[in-house]
Amino acid sequence: MKKLVYLALAGMTLAACNNNGGGASGGPKYTETEIADQSKKVNEFLDRKFDEAVDRSPEFASTLGLKSHYGDWNDRTDEHYKKELEIQRATVDSLKKFKLDALDEQTKLSVRLAEEELKRSEDGYKWRFHGYWISQMGGEHSDIPAFLVNVHRVDTITDAQAYISRLQKLGGVFDQVLDQLHKREEMKVVPPKFTFEYVTKDIKSFIAGCDKADASNVLLSDFSSKVDALKIEDAEKKKLKDEAKAAITTVVKPAYEKLLAYWTELDKKTSESNGAWALPEGGEYYNYCLRSNTTTNMTADQIFETGTKEVARIQDEMRKIMKQVNFKSDSLQEFFTYLRKDPKFKYENNDNGRKQILADAEKYINTIRDQYLDKLFLHKPKSPIVVKAVEKFREASVAGAFYEQPSEDGSRPGRFYVNLHDVQATARYQLEALCYHEAIPGHHMQIALAQELRSIPKFRRYGGNTAYVEGWALYSEQVPKQMGLYQDPYSDFGRLSMEIFRAARLVVDAGIHSKHWTREQAINYFLTNTANTEADCKSEIERYFIWPGQATGYKVGMLKILELRHKAEAELGDKFDVRQFHDVVLMNGAVPLTVLEELVNKYIEKTKAEKKS
Repeated sequence: MKKLVYLALAGMTLAACNNNGGGASGGPKYTETEIADQSKKVNEFLDRKFDEAVDRSPEFASTLGLKSHYGDWNDRTDEHYKKELEIQRATVDSLKKFKLDALDEQTKLSVRLAEEELKRSEDGYKWRFHGYWISQMGGEHSDIPAFLVNVHRVDTITDAQAYISRLQKLGGVFDQVLDQLHKREEMKVVPPKFTFEYVTKDIKSFIAGCDKADASNVLLSDFSSKVDALKIEDAEKKKLKDEAKAAITTVVKPAYEKLLAYWTELDKKTSESNGAWALPEGGEYYNYCLRSNTTTNMTADQIFETGTKEVARIQDEMRKIMKQVNFKSDSLQEFFTYLRKDPKFKYENNDNGRKQILADAEKYINTIRDQYLDKLFLHKPKSPIVVKAVEKFREASVAGAFYEQPSEDGSRPGRFYVNLHDVQATARYQLEALCYHEAIPGHHMQIALAQELRSIPKFRRYGGNTAYVEGWALYSEQVPKQMGLYQDPYSDFGRLSMEIFRAARLVVDAGIHSKHWTREQAINYFLTNTANTEADCKSEIERYFIWPGQATGYKVGMLKILELRHKAEAELGDKFDVRQFHDVVLMNGAVPLTVLEELVNKYIEKTKAEKKS
């Protein structure tokens, strides 16, 4: 929630006033030249406002590969978020100077999407203190080291000095974090009890390494390796390293210690692990979370019912594979136990096992990229994708796998991170589907391609919503099946096991946050209905407590994309081209599901008309 609110309010998305539509009945008519000219002006204005927003967000600028305000951090005060919302509102007034009824179709869509972003910002502003600022899913205690290691490049002495500047300013950042935590405490928005053990362990581990000059000092180790790669005198390198060490010792470590002291006291005030219903105006807040993450008006009951039906359907598909592999029993639970315990489905719990996971991931990605992408897509991203192990300093608490977008300038590739902390937590039979989800044709295909689009303004290239982004990634797990991949039936079962995981999320997310399910009740539902290990089920359920509604976007988005594809296939027959369908889905950037449906319907009607002619 913190990230969602920040993205909404930090000015990365823009507002606009109503679009009446050029050429509408009774409206003014414009020439092609006038439409092109006015559209160009609107897009330039939107891009200028986006660039101004990036300039106010040093961290986002760095993520894009830019070095503006390179030694600074984002402002994390509530006053900053209020100001950003005021800037969005001012943008609405500024846009009135344009002829918004004299735009081409793509620019009309840009204006409409900007309008909807403002509505979401307004909708979310009321709930800006409801999100847990720090949890086992993230927070400055882990995000900042990850940012410096993975995003802050050191190509020059000036870049190194900017790194040191960021270290020296971390005290102020953590003071702002503490202010945010205090505000939430006053409102009785305190993370669930289980969160504290994870975060406390991470903070203590980081502090323990601050006085050392080895790999346990994450930031000094990273900074030193980057400085050593510079072609400068050894004396200058030593000077820079000494400054970094001093900043870590005198600023960074005390900031973490101050956070730990408060976190330890807050731990004493937390109670049970309850869902959103227990927060102030919890029911209304959860409805907002569902709207925000699904871009629909589905109710908690509808989410719950959809999940229940999908779990039953997928389990029927699973039983077919059980027969295919001649499993001795027709009990799904017995098959789940077999998958969890049989060593052949696990990697060796050693360095060889870790290397094998990374090698297998690269094999799956290379195969679909080199042999199948041209059959699926007309456009492909230029940015490469690399497979990386999660860094040691954060592997104990972050997700089992995740994607990190490339930089805009091409200096940093897309990254598919695999967590090797517990090797045996990565099931062999699930890795193929996991690669398709996180890398190709999933997140990398969608996110990297969107960044490279030049036919839409920047705010659409970098925006997103859970239902579209994660819906596409979950849909991407199924696409290779239609291309003849998942040749091992156990890998195909792995695909189904990951899909049922997302279907079960609908049930437990609504169960936790609307039906007052306990943590144990939710874990037991997962253990009964999915093939994942108890450790997986436990960590997933704990994630849902932290991010109400977020997990529902995956399956809701996938179901909509599949629904639209089936409609296109049925109505277009032999004129259906999956590559054109994927173009419609991907070449407009991340859009709400309602807008996606309109785009696909227009594609269907256009293709029908071309067929008749």
